[in-house]
Amino acid sequence: MRHCSVQVRGLLTRDELDRYNALIEVGHFLEAEKRYDHVAVVQKEIDILILPAIERLKEKSRQRDRDTEEYLARKAQMEAELAAALRDDEDED
Repeated sequence: MRHCSVQVRGLLTRDELDRYNALIEVGHFLEAEKRYDHVAVVQKEIDILILPAIERLKEKSRQRDRDTEEYLARKAQMEAELAAALRDDEDED
């Protein structure tokens, strides 16, 4: 059985996590019984189950990118204003 990443598991809802853990347990049992034909079916169900959490992780990443872009734009604006203010001070002298 392939586990999903810790980041994805952290974004599963309680119901999704309970179902994920149950499916993993069933998959491990089937592997112990060498029922690999059924393991593939369980793994597919797990892959489908974690898709919403993967989307939530992607959205968090996109939001972080937007926040970084906004921060850098504000920083550039503040630096430009500071440079303009310093030029004005120099011009007054």
